Amino acid sequence: MNNSRLDSNPQFVGGIRQLVRGRERAILEELEPLVNSRSVRLDLSSIERIDAAGLAALVSLYCAASKAGHGFAVVNPPRHVARIMAIVGLDRILVSNDSGETLPSGPRPKSRMD
Repeated sequence: MNNSRLDSNPQFVGGIRQLVRGRERAILEELEPLVNSRSVRLDLSSIERIDAAGLAALVSLYCAASKAGHGFAVVNPPRHVARIMAIVGLDRILVSNDSGETLPSGPRPKSRMD
């Protein structure tokens, strides 16, 4: 992953099921304040559907975090999401594969969007 400005204690967010046109604005409105205040890891393990609008939302969150001096990465993408991200080249920018950046085992904040 290319983002080296990651906080040692990033905020983990998960529980989003669909990242598609029509839902991306609500997700951006919820997560942009968070990425502007600290580094964020977005757990994609529950994503069932993603489209171009969803990918654009992830890029927007990455850009907002970078502009604020924070890190943004996605973790645990399902196979179909990882494949789409690899096809468009976002896997090299957004997906965190570092073993030290796995989700904690305890409860984590859940997005209101599911």
